[in-house]
Amino acid sequence: MLLSVEPAVLGAYTLAASAIVISPGPDTMLILRYTLTSGQRVGLATVAGVQLGLVVHTVAAVLGLSLLIMSMPALFRAVALAGAGYLGWLGIQSFRAGVLSVSEDGVRVGAVKAARDAMICNILNPKVIVLFLALMPGFLRPERGDVPAQLVTLGVVLILVNVVWQVGLTTAAEAARRWLSEPRVQRAVSWLTGLILLAFAVLMVVEHGLG
Repeated sequence: MLLSVEPAVLGAYTLAASAIVISPGPDTMLILRYTLTSGQRVGLATVAGVQLGLVVHTVAAVLGLSLLIMSMPALFRAVALAGAGYLGWLGIQSFRAGVLSVSEDGVRVGAVKAARDAMICNILNPKVIVLFLALMPGFLRPERGDVPAQLVTLGVVLILVNVVWQVGLTTAAEAARRWLSEPRVQRAVSWLTGLILLAFAVLMVVEHGLG
């Protein structure tokens, strides 16, 4: 399937996708938070949830659903506002959590919940829809034929880049847990992640919910 995209085009796309993946976003904050609170196993479950969301977006792109959403402003706005609401809820949950539970006997988030939250967060993120519609088309070569195969290839590459980067994040966060024994440090991290998630929610509302 990788042969459906020219090597030079695939390399350029990988670089562009890597730059986007590395830039901080809601997925990053969720992975860091759940790894810090519940350990690397749950962090990896969060990473898996993000990839499930990307699989949904890839299938939607192949079927044309993303283009349909973008062509209907009201529907796209509804998706954006739903995503903003979910991010806001996750941010509020961070505030309510208070001190992060980094000890072995602390209250932890389950792997299923972490994966579910990450998948929903990714699916409802309008930036991901825009990424599939703004980034991928520039690397498609219709003259080569089999555009769906090209879309699947680009989607798989995006997922692979995500996995490499985000697994690295969980490893770094797991290593950092040993330094988070001080309650005030834990509280600061909890509030910081909550503020960032709420900031993303507000920006999404301002960008897609007004005007």
